[in-house]
Parts: sequence; structure tokens; C-alpha cells
Amino acid sequence: MKGWPGEIQVEADVIQAGRQAAQAQGQPIEQVIFDFGNVLIRWQPEMAMVARYGRSSIEAMLDDNRSGFYRANNMMDGGATCAQACDWVAAECGSPWDAMFAYYCDHFVDSLTGPVPGARMLVEDLKAAGLGVWGLTNWGAELFHHAWDGDSFLHRLDGVVVSGPIHMRKPDPAIYRYALDQFGIQAGRTLFVDDKGMNVVGANKAGIRSLRFSDPYGLRTALIEAGVNIPQVQ
Repeated sequence: MKGWPGEIQVEADVIQAGRQAAQAQGQPIEQVIFDFGNVLIRWQPEMAMVARYGRSSIEAMLDDNRSGFYRANNMMDGGATCAQACDWVAAECGSPWDAMFAYYCDHFVDSLTGPVPGARMLVEDLKAAGLGVWGLTNWGAELFHHAWDGDSFLHRLDGVVVSGPIHMRKPDPAIYRYALDQFGIQAGRTLFVDDKGMNVVGANKAGIRSLRFSDPYGLRTALIEAGVNIPQVQ
């Protein structure tokens, strides 16, 4: 199985207001919380591997049932160290996945391949329109500095919550409530943007409208249609 365990299908680039978020319908969007990986910055794990592993080996590694790759990443996102995640892969999945995962961790910086197209200007446009702009990311504490140091536009966010250091991770509604409290913002006037359907649903459970990101045009259009005063694409 390639991809994250527990992922679900949610319509892309459409604002979702299910569950507890239904009460937010009709309220203005004054705050936007962004996921990081593949929403603001590109995360391509295969790029960390290409110097030592071929396409077939990398494809096999991205099959979580065989390698445990995504489950090990979930462990780090929830607070485990790289060493602990590597030990788990070795114990549960064995060779060659343990060596491959260790190599991935050691060369993680190469998996980050720059800003998602349009993300930098969307952050600036939202700030210019007077909205609060925030970050809520599942990320291991040891590896987060590669993202933070590598893309300075992330520093334009008004605040960031990272899962690893606080030992909570999406889609647990508790981490969204924690972020709202840290940022001092209201759930009903906030939109959360993530590339995973399960995290979109998690935000709804915390009373936050949300959108599954797949396309920069779709996100910008959805924001404008919701009444956010930012420039349209010409």
C-alpha cells in the first residue's frame, strides 16, 4: 500500500464543513492554517533516495505494507526520534527496509524540493488582505529544522505548531484545538488547508472548516468564493 495508513477520500479544493464545523457555515474566514508538506513546501521522499537506490527499490520502500515507511514517519510525527523509528522498522519489517529508512532519515533534506507553486504569494496575499496565516504540521522534531531553515517564506507565518515536540499529531482533534489555543484564534472563523483527507476531517471534528489541497488555482478560487479579498488569477 503506497501512502498513509488511514487516508480517506475527500473532494479536493472544496471547503468542507462537516461534523462540528457545520456551525461555522456563513461566518467570514479571517484566519487560514496551512499544513506544510505538499501544501506550502514539496516533500518527495524518493528524492532523498535516488543517489543510492533505483526506481524499483524506492517504489517498494513506499509500499507501507512491506517497508513500514509511512508508519515509521507517523511515529516520528508523534514524537519518536529517528533512532526509535529506525529500530521499529528493523524489528517489524527487517532488511532491507531498516537500512533504507536509516538512509532516508540521514538524507532527509534532499526530500524537500522547494515551495509548492503559488504558495509563497498566497501567504503574502492573505497577509496583505489582513488575514492571520498560520502553520500546523505533522513533522518529527529532529527533522523539522530542514524545512524551517530551507524555506524562509515559512517565517512569514504568524505562528506554527509542529506535532513532534508536543507528541500529538493530526488527525487527532486535540492538536487542532491546541493550535487554536496557541494562536489565540476562533475555530468558526478559521480555514484549515491540508493535502490529506483524514486531516481535513480531523479539523472538522474540531469545529474548523477545511479544504483538501490539490491545486493552487483551486485553493485560491475557493478562498475568493468564500469572500476572502485576494487577487484572482487572470
